[in-house]
Amino acid sequence: MVLNSNQIQEIIPHRYPFLLIDRIDELEPGKRALGVKCVSANEMQFMGHFPQQHVMPGVLIIEALAQVGAVAILSLEDNKGKIAYFAGIKSAKFRQKVIPGDVLTLETELIKVKGSIGVGKAVAKLGDKVAVEAELTFAIG
Repeated sequence: MVLNSNQIQEIIPHRYPFLLIDRIDELEPGKRALGVKCVSANEMQFMGHFPQQHVMPGVLIIEALAQVGAVAILSLEDNKGKIAYFAGIKSAKFRQKVIPGDVLTLETELIKVKGSIGVGKAVAKLGDKVAVEAELTFAIG
């Protein structure tokens, strides 16, 4: 199932400039999602990070991964209209610099869900290379 940015906004509450995913290419509701982020030099964060040598902040890559995970969990019928909040970040590793012109592939797989709390294994890649990986905990509100 492919979702464009308008369809993504029907599932999660994020809006520009904080909607950090451009497309969902694969979606298994309640299980996993695979998204895409096309990094552009005209994004707000590059005004200050870093003006002389643009680098996408790692925390924004983590946020993009969380948004992909939120699409996966909030696409379940029981969770429609709810919000997925960050509850924790564990074992985050930043392995590749992400710069304008890069296309990030973002995958978040839900590995544990109990009630309104869940954990996702999240990986952001540039081609075949892992840029960021982490374990993300969320709470459905």
